[in-house]
Formats: sequence, structure tokens, C-alpha cells
Amino acid sequence: MTEELEGSSPADLLRHAEKMAKKKAAREKIMATKTGEKGLVIVHTGKGKGKSSAAFGMIFRHIAHGKKCAVVQFIKGAMSTGERDLILKHFSDLCAFHTMGEGFTWETQDKARDIAMAKAAWEKAKELIRDPSYSMVLLDEINIAIRYDYIDIADVVEFLKTEKPEMTHVVLTGRNAKDELVEIADLVTEMELVKHPFRSGIKAQIGVEF
Repeated sequence: MTEELEGSSPADLLRHAEKMAKKKAAREKIMATKTGEKGLVIVHTGKGKGKSSAAFGMIFRHIAHGKKCAVVQFIKGAMSTGERDLILKHFSDLCAFHTMGEGFTWETQDKARDIAMAKAAWEKAKELIRDPSYSMVLLDEINIAIRYDYIDIADVVEFLKTEKPEMTHVVLTGRNAKDELVEIADLVTEMELVKHPFRSGIKAQIGVEF
């Protein structure tokens, strides 16, 4: 924007200032009508990278504001992650962290155990969500467990509609979010894959992928 205004005449600068003032006034008018608050159901899905990263960004915002939150990891338990290590080392008083999964089925090679772990993770998730002292609960990769029918989508939807405390935010991540979940969510973001280094033979790297 600064480069565009370089060399502009006083009249151009005045028109720009008037235009920006009108935009600001219109924006403030719109924002003045947004006064409601509620606990949101937030879904991060899609084939692109960044679903969990974005969700953990909100967890760290909660921590920064001194608000209690919780994380339940449904799949990634076999992998050490920077987020988990940081939270457990420095912020365990504000963020409860439960690693319930043991990896993907092709790693564990035990579908029955995977199902049992997913169901246990969902029970822990419900316990945390019911607790009004937590203002946000992140269910990391729960969409994967739902996709494979390890957890009943009808149970998830019904619980979020009828038992989630009014001011509690619940974030659900993972590819292929079910239509039923998208329907009841307040905020849905689909990450779109444009390019990924994996396709060029680049492995997952510390500080980027985990």
C-alpha cells in the first residue's frame, strides 16, 4: 500500500484517506452488530496441511489468556510432537493433555485395539467437555476415528448438541469431516492442498510437521 501511494498528488492522498475512512466506518458499523458470545463447535478438515497446527494455535491463545483448556489426541499418540512436549513441560497447569491413540491402523496392525482406544478417547473427551472449567477442548484427529466408524457420528453430534456447556469451545480436526458434523458446526475450515514437499521426496521435518 505504501509503494502504491509514493509519488501520489495531494488530491490522490486525500481521496485515499476519504476512501479508507468510509471503509473503517462501514467496518465499525458491521462490528457493532456482532455482540453475541457462545461456545463454538469448530471443524478443521480437508486434505491440506495445517489442521492440527491451526487448532493448537487456538489452544496456545487460551493458554496466553490464562484460560483452562484440554487436548485429546485420537491418533497421533505414537509420535512425539513439539506442541505436546511444550504444553506438558510448561503449561500443564492450564492445559490437560491426553494422548489416547497409538498411531494409524497400518502402524498398530490391531483394529480391535484401535477401536478400543478411540472409544476410550471419546469417553475422555466427553468428560472434559462436560467440565465447565475448561473453556476449550481440542479433539485432535477425531474425524479420522469417525471416518473409520471407530466412533459413532450420531453419538458425537447428539452429545455436542445436547451436553456441551453453552460457553465451551470444541475443536475437531482431521480429514473427511462427516456432513452431519459440518451441519452443526459454527465454524468450518477446509484446508486445500496445493503443493506438499512429500511429493518431492521431502520427509516430515521437526518444527514443521511435528
